Amino acid sequence: MLHMAGEREILEGKITDVYFIRTLQILEEKNINPWVRAEFVAKSLPESWSWAVLAGLEEIIHLLKDLPVKVRGMKEGTVLYPHQPVLEIEGYYQDFCIYETAILGLMCQATGIATRAARYKKLAGDRLVMSFGARRMHPSIAPMIERSAFIGGCDGVSIIKGGQIIGEDPLGTIPHALILCIGSTVESVKAFDEVITPDVNRVALVDTFNDEKFECLNVAEALGEKLYAVRFDTPSSRRGDFHHILQETRWELDLRGFKGVKFFVSGGIKEEEVPGLNPLVDAYGIGTSISNAPVVDFSMDIVEVDGMPLAKRGKCSGAKNVLRCNKCQKDLILPLNIETGKCECGEHYENLLQLQLDDGNIIHDPPKPGEIRDYVLEQVKHIPDYINL
Repeated sequence: MLHMAGEREILEGKITDVYFIRTLQILEEKNINPWVRAEFVAKSLPESWSWAVLAGLEEIIHLLKDLPVKVRGMKEGTVLYPHQPVLEIEGYYQDFCIYETAILGLMCQATGIATRAARYKKLAGDRLVMSFGARRMHPSIAPMIERSAFIGGCDGVSIIKGGQIIGEDPLGTIPHALILCIGSTVESVKAFDEVITPDVNRVALVDTFNDEKFECLNVAEALGEKLYAVRFDTPSSRRGDFHHILQETRWELDLRGFKGVKFFVSGGIKEEEVPGLNPLVDAYGIGTSISNAPVVDFSMDIVEVDGMPLAKRGKCSGAKNVLRCNKCQKDLILPLNIETGKCECGEHYENLLQLQLDDGNIIHDPPKPGEIRDYVLEQVKHIPDYINL
């Protein structure tokens, strides 16, 4: 038996904190059902992040689409900052109160993963960043992890279902298991070349048995021009000066005419290591750092009851707009009905909170994952490097 919730159970509101069930029972018994606005905000971001990438909206709209509510929200993939409302639900509270737990779960984890992926991609620049971390998480959420990593900026994902969701072929190299079963790195690469179709790049894993430098030379000589890349998954206990290992191996390969062989690195690569590795690395395989990214701690708060601004202590009441200048990227948060002129740079502001769902009518067709990814990368490109970490 797999301990997981199915889509039907989530849509039926069974994945909810019990106090929402009790709240609903009390409100029904007392015949209290106010018309409310509730907004979702992250007051802070994890690990001193200064920005995040919103993810999970497509699933949230799917969850709410049969309810008599109105939803305004940022587009999926929008770069957000602390204290900005990213989603607002308007309707009778009894109609959606039991879905708060699920909405937060869909948004908090996906946003954390997408943000971590965006940070790695920004650091890596034009180099490939591949999501390799689904194996570290429960398989029921692996597709969500892969999609979130891809829309955040990863160039590829590793599992079959993840590839189907994003509309891209999954990517992978050779596992240590194949090399151990065959007993030789070189023979494993040869077997891969004999069996797997030529459209798949030949990438040799070079850290299983021997010194990486000499293993690289061995597979390069065995495959010649067929060898696309070598992958360093050197464990931390054997890594030492990883930069020097790559540097030395590059020297030896270039000296022998293998300048075209690319370097892939994986195995616990941290964000702060990427800038120093970039001059030697062509692609990164990032695992747990992305799949187990810290969640962005959104909360849902009622800010308006029956048309009157009302909120708990520590929360600004009333419906709001989040405005952004597309030229200078300056943001403003204003009350819903307050109009503003142009930005001080001379450009008009864009309202980031757009109508997404209106009483069962989905306003916009969901964009394809690749389109969201392009949107993310365009925004992240304008974030100054000095506030990235």
